[in-house]
Amino acid sequence: MATQTHKLAQPKPDRLTFPDRRSVYWLDQLPREKTGSTKTELTPRWSELCRNKKFYTQVTLSPTWKVSERALRAITSDRLRRLAQPRLHAAGWQPEHLQLNPLNRLTQTAAPTSRICQLAQPKRRPVVDGCGPKSKAVTMSHKPCRASAHIELLATPKHDHPKFEGERSVCWTVSRAARNFVASERLLELSAPKERNALFEGYDPYVVTQAARSACPSPRIRRLCLPLPRKCCTNRDG
Repeated sequence: MATQTHKLAQPKPDRLTFPDRRSVYWLDQLPREKTGSTKTELTPRWSELCRNKKFYTQVTLSPTWKVSERALRAITSDRLRRLAQPRLHAAGWQPEHLQLNPLNRLTQTAAPTSRICQLAQPKRRPVVDGCGPKSKAVTMSHKPCRASAHIELLATPKHDHPKFEGERSVCWTVSRAARNFVASERLLELSAPKERNALFEGYDPYVVTQAARSACPSPRIRRLCLPLPRKCCTNRDG
């Protein structure tokens, strides 16, 4: 009993400091601590791909270069000569007309005739009488310069009615009678709001009064409540 008590009194081992990860490879001792990370070696091809690209800002080739001896002695074929010929123009093609042609001296010193001066005058557009679809064009010579007496009569503004009163001002004085008026008991009774109980106090807005349930309709109301006679019934009776 003392041995079991002594064993239970021992402190628990700190497994965070000394991890005990036993496996099939080592059973009697802890694994060796790792000194560093995994080391990798780059191949020559990877080292070449990792280098920065070289950008050439200057043109290395000269605009003039030496032509080879074989290119100088080359002989073109018939097919190549035929393709090198420029294309011919179409049958109806004409060269472009120059915008500014030089004028000769006769054109510069020519005097216009009276007919040309008449045609050079701007056209007088006719004045349209009205704006409807059937409006007629009236020339300036046929347009009347003064309105008729009937048109002048219709153009005169209408006069106001003798009993016409203008707009009432927003602020007006209240009469002395209105300020000293005393409401009657009947007027106070009609102006008071209706008193009724709330819904939670037992008020039923759909209840039918006793007078409405005991009311008797008049002969006129009974006659109006009858359905309209159908045409089929009228034809059968006839």
